[in-house]
Amino acid sequence: MTLWRYIPSVKPSAGLIGKGIMSAIVTRSDCQQPDVAAVTSARRSFGPNHRWKVLGIGVAANAGFSATFSGIPASAVVMRQGYHLDNASLGLALGLLGLGVALSELPWGVLTDRWGDRRVLLTGLGATAAWLFIMALLVVPTKAAIPGVALLSASLLVAGLLGGSVNGSSGRAIMGWFGEGERGFAMSIRQTAVPLGGGLGALVLPSLALGLGFTAVFGLLAAVSAVSACFAWRWLHEPPVEGGSHAATATTGPAPLRNIEVWRISTAIGLLCFPQVAVLTFASVFLHDFAGMGTFVTSATLAAVQTGAMVMRVWSGRFTDRHGNRRPFLKICSALSTLAFLVLWLLVIGAAGAPLLLQLLPLVVVVAGIFVSAWHGVAYTELATLAGAGHVGTALSLANSFVFIGFCLVPIAIPWLLVAFAWPGVWLAAAICAALAWPIFLRQA
Repeated sequence: MTLWRYIPSVKPSAGLIGKGIMSAIVTRSDCQQPDVAAVTSARRSFGPNHRWKVLGIGVAANAGFSATFSGIPASAVVMRQGYHLDNASLGLALGLLGLGVALSELPWGVLTDRWGDRRVLLTGLGATAAWLFIMALLVVPTKAAIPGVALLSASLLVAGLLGGSVNGSSGRAIMGWFGEGERGFAMSIRQTAVPLGGGLGALVLPSLALGLGFTAVFGLLAAVSAVSACFAWRWLHEPPVEGGSHAATATTGPAPLRNIEVWRISTAIGLLCFPQVAVLTFASVFLHDFAGMGTFVTSATLAAVQTGAMVMRVWSGRFTDRHGNRRPFLKICSALSTLAFLVLWLLVIGAAGAPLLLQLLPLVVVVAGIFVSAWHGVAYTELATLAGAGHVGTALSLANSFVFIGFCLVPIAIPWLLVAFAWPGVWLAAAICAALAWPIFLRQA
C-alpha cells in the first residue's frame, strides 16, 4: 500500500537524501519545514492493530463533543425552565453553540493539515475540558443568581469554537491509518460516535440537569473531554513511513477550497443536516409541548434516534466499501429522509382531528431521525477521497462548517417558524431541505 506523502515544492537537498531520512520527513507545499511529529512517529514501533486504537480515540473524542452539542439541546426543556428562557432565547443560546463550531471548523482543519492531528486534537480537547469546567463553576443557575441569556449564549459559543477541533483532526488520523478498502467502514464507525455520544447525552443529561443542576451537566462533559485528551496523548501519532501503516496516495488534484466537487458534497452534507438538527434540538420540545410527552419519553425517543443512527452508520460504511456505491447510497438517504419528514408533517396535521395519532409521533420522529442521520460516514469518506490525502483536514472541516451553520440557524429559525406556521411548518421545512440535497448527489464525480 502506498503511503501518505506530501509533495514538497522545493527539491530536497542531497545531504538529506544521503542520510536516508528524507522518507521520514513530511513537508507541505506551503511550508518546507519538516513535520517533527511525523519524524518522531517514523522512529516509533507500532503493532499491527494500532490503527484500531487510533480509531478508538476518534470515536471517544467525537462522542464526547457530541454529548455536548447534542446532549445539551436534549436538556432544552430543563434549560428553558432553569435559566428562565423563552423559546426565542433558548433557540439563540443553542444556535450559538452550533455557530461556534461552524466558525472554527475550517481554521482548525487548515491547522490540522499543517500541524498534524495529534497537536490539534490535544489542544482542542484540553481547552474544551477547561472551558466546560469554568462553565460548571460560573455559568449555572443558583439560588443567588441566574445567568442571563447573553452570558449563557456567549459561553456556549466559546464551547463550540473550541470543540470544532475534533472533526477534522480525528478524520485525518483515521484516513491516514486505514487503507482504501477499510476507510468507509472506519469513518462510519467514527461517525457512530456522534449518535453514540448524542444518545448517551440525551439519555443522561436531562435527568442529570433536573436532579443535580447544570453544574453536574457541564462538569461531566468537561471530564469526558479530559479523558479523551488523555487517550489522544497516549496513543495518537502520525502513521509511520515504514512498518505496517496504511496510507493514501499523494494529492494531485486542486486544493479543497478550489475544488467544485468538494463544495458540492459539503453543501449537500449541510442541507441534509438541517432536518437532523431540527430533530436533535427541538424534538424534545415538540414532543413535550405538542404531544404532551414526559421527560422519559422525550429522552428515550432521542436516544432511540441516536442508537438507530449508530447502527445504520456502521452498516452503511461496510456496505458501500464492498459495493463502491457511495453516491447512490447518499441519494437514497436523501429521498427516504424527505419521505419520512413529509409523513411527520401529515401526521401532525392529522393529529388536530384525531388525537390518537399523537401516540405515533415518537415512532415517526425516530424513523425520520434515523434516515436523516445514517449517511454521515459514507459522505465524509467520499469527501475525503475527493479532496486527496494532503487536504483531508481542510475538506472535512469545510463540510462540518456547513453542518454547524445548520446547528446555528435551525434552532434560531424554528421558533419563528412556530410563530408563523406552527409545528407542521417546521417539519415541512425539514422535508424541503432533505429534498434539496438529492439533486446535488445526482452528479457522479
